Amino acid sequence: MGMDLSLRSCGISALIQIRGKRPFVISRSTFPSQGQYSGHWLGDNRSQWKDMYYSIPGLLSFSLFGIPLVGADICGFSGSTSEELCTRWMQLGAFYPFARNHNSQNEKAQDPTVFSPAARTAMKDVLLTRYSLLPFLYTLFHRAHLQGDTVARPLFFEFPRDVTTLELDRQFLWGRSLLVTPVLEPGVDSVTGYVPRGVWYDFYTGSSVNSSGEMLKMSAPLEHLNLHVREGAILPTQKPEITSEATRRNPLRIIVALSQSGTAWGDLFWDDGESLDTFERGSYSYLVFNVTQNIFTSTVLHASAEATEVTIGTLSIFGVREPPSKVLLNGQEKPFSYLGNQVLTVSDLGLSLSQGFSLRWL
Repeated sequence: MGMDLSLRSCGISALIQIRGKRPFVISRSTFPSQGQYSGHWLGDNRSQWKDMYYSIPGLLSFSLFGIPLVGADICGFSGSTSEELCTRWMQLGAFYPFARNHNSQNEKAQDPTVFSPAARTAMKDVLLTRYSLLPFLYTLFHRAHLQGDTVARPLFFEFPRDVTTLELDRQFLWGRSLLVTPVLEPGVDSVTGYVPRGVWYDFYTGSSVNSSGEMLKMSAPLEHLNLHVREGAILPTQKPEITSEATRRNPLRIIVALSQSGTAWGDLFWDDGESLDTFERGSYSYLVFNVTQNIFTSTVLHASAEATEVTIGTLSIFGVREPPSKVLLNGQEKPFSYLGNQVLTVSDLGLSLSQGFSLRWL
């Protein structure tokens, strides 16, 4: 809808009074300070490759305007999409903070069910990847709420001294640590993207790339979206289901991306997902994760009832250079697996989110 700011805030106040929960409003016409009240979509685009590309500078611009909940109509609004365009756009769109496939009335259908099994599977997979990352995304939105941080972030925000990043408009980050490199043209099975200096890990496998700050060619078959985790980051993820409500009940998998000096840091904000002012009322949990000298520590800085229902199931640690001889959870030995690409995995932890713990590998 298009409306002015005063009308929109009236609508939001009414929703709060009627439902007693967080309202969800998106608007096309947009004024300064709107990010405090609602989200934004980038308007009536077309089902064309160039429109998909244009959505990235649009996304990043609105992030800079203080409106973090932003996205474009996935697969395009006007005109008819193609299967390939829609698959690639679903992959990019799964990483819009506001992700919505949206069509106009008289066009060919473009929801995943109308395409071939291969395209459907690729679309479903990337949506499940988004759902697995909801704990991380939600924590980024908490930081946006608390201190005005961006969620989708241009690379120059994180690498201000690297002049190459100033004109990058075909890639972006989630927060400081997840690099998204989408395919934006037809008929290709690879994509070239800039990888800033340092170690980056493939999100899916944990294999590492040590970049000198260079353009790298990445394999990108139709079913694959390139995602890389920055060294020194810890991402809270969760086994995905087909709704966010069902996903919330699943065990967490914490992904640790060790820096070259063997350190990492991350955090997690967790609440019921719908009540008003949870942070201000103290109805939330906040955890900090830290790795130093081969010891992973989870510290609960604030706890609430919701956190007791969630468990940490798995720890995946990328960049463990030497095969460990043993792993200790709070001093007790635990089974583990270690792969040749330097990924250490410890499963079946069954730890409540409300308990702090430490895990050490020797």
